[in-house]
Formats: sequence, C-alpha cells, structure tokens
Amino acid sequence: MEEAAAIEKIKSSGVNAVITIVMLDKTRERYYVPGHISYSPYGIYYDRFWGYYNTMYGRICSPGYYEVSTRYFWESNLYDITSNELIYSVQTESFDPANTEMLGHEYGRMIIKDMVKKKVLTKKGMLAKVGG
Repeated sequence: MEEAAAIEKIKSSGVNAVITIVMLDKTRERYYVPGHISYSPYGIYYDRFWGYYNTMYGRICSPGYYEVSTRYFWESNLYDITSNELIYSVQTESFDPANTEMLGHEYGRMIIKDMVKKKVLTKKGMLAKVGG
C-alpha cells in the first residue's frame, strides 16, 4: 500500500494518532557470579589455624556460576495523523523481563504515563499539542 492510501485509511477509521514501537537492539551478556562470599571480621579465627582455614576455604573455594542477562533497547514515536507530525519520541532500555508479554505491557504503561506527564496526551485520552 502506498503512503497516501495508508494514511487515508487510518484517518477514515477515526484514528488521530499512531505510535510506533521498535526494538532497536537485543543483546545477551554472560557474566560470572562468584560463590558464597562473606565479608565479616575474622579476628576470632586468626588465633587458631583450623578456624582460619575453614573460614577462608569456604569463602574462597565456594563454586560460582554463570548467568545470562538480556538487554533490550527500544524507540517509540507518536505521530499526529492529521498534521503528519512527530509529537513524541523516546528511547528506553530494559533488562531481563520475567516474560515478553509482561515486558510489552509494562513498556506500554510506562510510555503512556510519560506522555501524560509531559502533556502529550491529556487524561481524557485526546492528543494535546506539545508546547501549545
């Protein structure tokens, strides 16, 4: 569909704004999580070899593990269809959502809340012109 036909179809359906949400980047990082590490005064263990050895062995030799973290980088734009103007744009970053459905829901709520705070949207859900 050509641009003019798409815009006309959107306008004729009663929509006055369109928001785009694009995932610009998704990266996975692997990092090491050390085993049990306890930072407390060990003065009472220094006077006996075995007490010191057991304390330090457990602190140093506890096995660690690897975890993977996923980072998402998003960009969202809100366009006024009647004037064909960009009226809101934001880039955000998120880390390890519990699930993708929750990520989408929370992201949408966060964007709407920010648009209301910046008076891009009024509480009645109508578009408000930025700066006017």
